[in-house]
Amino acid sequence: MEERHIVAIDLGTSKFAVTVARIDENEIQIVYFKETPSDGIRNSNVLNPKKVSDALKPALEDAEETLGIKINQVVVGMPKYKVKQEIAQREIRRNEEDSITEEEIHDLKNMTMDDYPLDDPDHEVMFGAVAQSFSTAEEFQISENDICGMVSGTLEGNFKVFIGKKSAIRNIDVAFNNLGISVARKYFIPDAIAKAVLTESEKENGVALVDFGAGVTSVSVYHGGIMRHYAAIPFGGKVITTDIKTECCISEKLAENIKLAYGACMPEKLQSMSEKIIHINSKSTEQAIQIPVKYLSEIISARVKEILEAIMYEIQMSGFSDQLRSGVVMTGGGANLVNCGNYLKELSGYNVRSGYPRHLYSANGCDGIYETEAAASLGMILSAKFEKRLNCTEQARKFTPGTTIELNGNNIQAQADDIAVTENDDTERKTLFPEEEIAKMEPEKPKEQKKEEPRKGGIWKKIQTGWNKVGTFTGGLYDGLENNMKNEKI
Repeated sequence: MEERHIVAIDLGTSKFAVTVARIDENEIQIVYFKETPSDGIRNSNVLNPKKVSDALKPALEDAEETLGIKINQVVVGMPKYKVKQEIAQREIRRNEEDSITEEEIHDLKNMTMDDYPLDDPDHEVMFGAVAQSFSTAEEFQISENDICGMVSGTLEGNFKVFIGKKSAIRNIDVAFNNLGISVARKYFIPDAIAKAVLTESEKENGVALVDFGAGVTSVSVYHGGIMRHYAAIPFGGKVITTDIKTECCISEKLAENIKLAYGACMPEKLQSMSEKIIHINSKSTEQAIQIPVKYLSEIISARVKEILEAIMYEIQMSGFSDQLRSGVVMTGGGANLVNCGNYLKELSGYNVRSGYPRHLYSANGCDGIYETEAAASLGMILSAKFEKRLNCTEQARKFTPGTTIELNGNNIQAQADDIAVTENDDTERKTLFPEEEIAKMEPEKPKEQKKEEPRKGGIWKKIQTGWNKVGTFTGGLYDGLENNMKNEKI
C-alpha cells in the first residue's frame, strides 16, 4: 500500500498542537510534533475562527517547510464542553437465517443517529453514538463483539448518543476554510484519547479517564470495554493560573510560569519545598514580591479540590463508581501538577495513574510526543489510521534559482527562491515561473463556454455536555507587579 500522511490538529484552550504521522501499512511513525500558543478558543470551542486560523497558519507552514509536504486536509477534535448524552434505541427486522454482520451493526448505529429526534434541530447536531448493548428475539444485553455471527429475525441496539451545537462544528470548518484546508474527519476527543492511553484490560475492568485540560476537564467512564458515561466540567488548568494571578497580583504569563515551575497540591506534603520563597523583582516598583511556595500550593489546592470533587460527582452519576477496578487514569496538561494524582487518590480512594500515550508508534526526534499533553493528538492519529483512503498531504518539490527542471517537455530554470510546488498545480507553477515561459510551454486552449456549477450542499457529521457556572476563588494578599523571577531550584 502507498505511504500516506495523517495531520492531526489539537485545538486546545491554551495550546494548538500540530502532529504529522507517516502511515506505512500498519506502521505509524510520528515525523512532526509541535505546540504553539492558541487563540480564539474558549472551553475547547472555536469562539473566533479568524483568530484560530491566524494562530495556526505559521504552525502549519512550519510543518510543511520542515517535511517538504503540502497539507491539504486535516483531522481535528470536536469540542468537549456543552455536549449532552441521551439514550437511544433502534430495532430492525431481518432474515432470521442469516448471521448478523458488522455492516448491519454499523448501519444500525448510523440509522440511530440519523433518526434521533433532536430537541432543537436548527441548533443541535448529532456528534456520535456508542453502542451499549444489543438484543435479539431471545437474548438480551449482548455485547457488540458477541452479537456478530448470531442469527435472529430482529436486531435491537441500545446506544448512548452525544449531541452538540451546530455552531461549534461550523466554526471549526470556517477556521480551516480560511487556511484553504479541508477538515477530513472530526473525532470525539475523549474517545480518541482512550485509544492512546487506556489498555483493553482497563476498559474491560472499569476505569474513569480524566482529561485535565486548560479550559475543560472531561470524565469518561468505561466498563465492559464500552464508554458508559461522559461529562465535561468547564474549568481546568487555566482557572488555576487565574487564581494565582489574582491572589499574587502578577501577570497571567508570569502566573502560568510559576505554576509550571513550582505548582503543587497538598501543601502539607511538600516537606522542605514548602519553606521556599519565590522572589519577583519588578522595575516599576521598589519592593519585590515574595510568594511562599506553601501559600502558592494552598491557592492551587483550593481550586484543584473543586475540580476533583466535580470529577468524583460525575463518576458517581455514571452508576459505575463501585465497578472501577482499574481506578482513574488522569491525562492532559493538568495531570502534570505535582501531587494532583495523590490528591485525587486521597479524596476518592481510587488508584490513580498518569495517562501517558502508549508506545504504539515510533517518534524519533519529536520532543514532547510521549507527554500527557500529546494524548489527544495521538488518539486522533490512531483513529485515522484505519481510514485507508485518508491522506492529508501531497509531496512538494522545492527549487532554488537557476535549477533546471523539465515541465511539459520543456527545460526551464526556476526564477524564485525556495518555492515549493506540487505536480500538476498550475497556480503554484505560475508563481515559480514567469508568465511568458508558461505561455511557451502550453498551447493556447480554445475558450469554453462557462457552465453554471450546481450549488453544493452539505450535511453535518456527528458529538458534547453542560455544566453549571462555578464561582471563582478570589481575594488579594500582595500588591505589586512582576517581571523577573529569581529561579530557585526546588
